Amino acid sequence: MEKLRKMVNQIAYTPPQDRLRTLSTLHFSLIPLLSLASTLYGFALPLRHRLYHLGLLHKDRLPVPVISVGNLTWGGNGKTPMVEFLAVWLAAVGSSPLILTRGYGGADEAKMLQRHLAGTPVKIGIGANRANTAACFLKRYGHISPCKHSDSDFEKRFSDNKQGNCSYSDQFGVAILDDGMQHISLWRDIEIVMVNAMIPWGNHQLIPLGPLREPLTALTRADIVVIHHADMVSKKDVEAIASEVRKVKNYLPIFLSRLMPLYFLKAGNMSCKLALMDIHHTLVLCVSAIGSADSFVERMKKLEPAYVDRLDFSDHHLFQAKDIDMIRLRLRNLQSEFAMKPVVVVTEKDYDRAPEVLKHLDPYEVLVLCSSLQILPHNGNTEDSFKKCLWQHLESSNKV
Repeated sequence: MEKLRKMVNQIAYTPPQDRLRTLSTLHFSLIPLLSLASTLYGFALPLRHRLYHLGLLHKDRLPVPVISVGNLTWGGNGKTPMVEFLAVWLAAVGSSPLILTRGYGGADEAKMLQRHLAGTPVKIGIGANRANTAACFLKRYGHISPCKHSDSDFEKRFSDNKQGNCSYSDQFGVAILDDGMQHISLWRDIEIVMVNAMIPWGNHQLIPLGPLREPLTALTRADIVVIHHADMVSKKDVEAIASEVRKVKNYLPIFLSRLMPLYFLKAGNMSCKLALMDIHHTLVLCVSAIGSADSFVERMKKLEPAYVDRLDFSDHHLFQAKDIDMIRLRLRNLQSEFAMKPVVVVTEKDYDRAPEVLKHLDPYEVLVLCSSLQILPHNGNTEDSFKKCLWQHLESSNKV
């Protein structure tokens, strides 16, 4: 199954003009079946939207504003880091947020959020039916009554946040819908769409032939677009993505972001922090099962270890005994080749998905890279202007 996933992923991110040069006969044998499934999916998408538009399918609406963080392609777009960024900011300005996540893939993302947000008023609701999950939390904790605020109120609360003067409340002021763009059964007041700058649209085909969960025309529903991993590509590439976005919806606010490495944690002892410089001149094996393994590996290279090798698995892959055997074999080969003991580095999502399994890599050390999302300055847009743009959208919902 893992091999099949990798093959489908390679097809999805190979432009049609490059297929003859890069794909095998086995890849080509899959294309007709994937193409048929993609066509059927393409017919079903607008029908589903039409049924909601006509009211034949019910759309739930929460008594607090909802910020949806989603994307058009599968995996690696920075949705969860953005959810955490929003939750920290909203909590700091006194609007206690409720994060709604489906808990897919062993709830690795939810576990990471719980660790990062411990000690804050942020609550995390896990469940496929986000409306029911929200109803349970709202009933238990309550919510702040909707009221309108002005720009000056934003400035005051933003200033209070910087000075540490904001007070917390257990009552929810806003809900954040993780991976929410296609979850159209729940009304949202802001639609944030994340785009992976390294592989924005793949082959421009719908899943499973391509990586698109919806066609690019779905960007008409977006209120804000954030181009993630923008620091990993050229300015020309960023502008090309922004131009393609604006062809669909002009004057759409576009911001840039990156994933900033913070420190390492020791697997099995997550209270032990190590500085990024601690891996200088070491031998590193990056093991990942995430949507954008390339960005993870490239960020590790920037930390200047002696050498970086990699083992990639499909997104949300659950590590098993045979995977550990494969990793151990690669580690032994690296140790023999370089005459030094390698260190395994994984992402937090990978660790949270299989903390017990990764313990079987002894005597090799496993480090967990911790990172956070950062808004990058671009064409006059900054982190402050991103927050102000969000606040203005929230304000227009008449719920904040």
